[in-house]
Amino acid sequence: MKLIDGQIGYAMLKFIAPIDKYSSSNTDEEQEQADTKFEQFFGIDFLNLIKNKVVIDFGCGMGNQSVEMAKNGASKVIGIDIQEHLLEHGRRKAKQLGLSERCVFKNSADELADIIVSKDAFEHFSDPAAILESMSTLLKPDGYVLTAFGPTWLHPYGGHLFSVFPWSHLIFTESSQIKWRADFKTDGATKFSEVAGGLNQLTISRFEQIVCSSPFSIKWIETVPIKGIAVLKCKLFREIGTSIVRCKLRLKASPKTNA
Repeated sequence: MKLIDGQIGYAMLKFIAPIDKYSSSNTDEEQEQADTKFEQFFGIDFLNLIKNKVVIDFGCGMGNQSVEMAKNGASKVIGIDIQEHLLEHGRRKAKQLGLSERCVFKNSADELADIIVSKDAFEHFSDPAAILESMSTLLKPDGYVLTAFGPTWLHPYGGHLFSVFPWSHLIFTESSQIKWRADFKTDGATKFSEVAGGLNQLTISRFEQIVCSSPFSIKWIETVPIKGIAVLKCKLFREIGTSIVRCKLRLKASPKTNA
């Protein structure tokens, strides 16, 4: 339950989180470093998994990860995103590195993938269920999805930009937080789901429920605890103690159920 609303909440956020601290955005170099740490998210065997595979990078953002996968052995990488300026950034990057034929950027795919990769995206999709439906149409019959995302909503910083201190996004109402954000963002967002990139308040349990009702089943799911604290991996604490959720999804109709 939200505890602090209205003008009081707005005033407190302005005091706690001054505008100049939050108004600057990441440089391309900082974003690139964040985008290309996929072994941290998908495991040390990730580059072997994508070798000679057609990969769709779903929610590719600036495309840095897509380019890295093409550089590291994927036969083709298709970066998909809804933001054209991000796709254009990816195209420029691929062209600079001579990878334009094997690394393309589009708002939809016209080729089936061996693997769909989605990193740091599921907590931002406005309709995760619809995204899974869409993904199911983009996979070869024996293909699969590797996704990693977080922090999720009940994590101390699950509000991302809105988490100005641990769990602050759960203490202040959405309206007071949006009003505070409007002091340094001019996109006109009136709720969490409308901010750049979106924020859908996804929890781990809700994600599992969405997958259960989708064309996919969970082959495996792993929760990576904050600072490696093992007790936070247990189901009792995982919602508040998980920094990254990673999992493998298989089509329910896939003939290879033991892969």
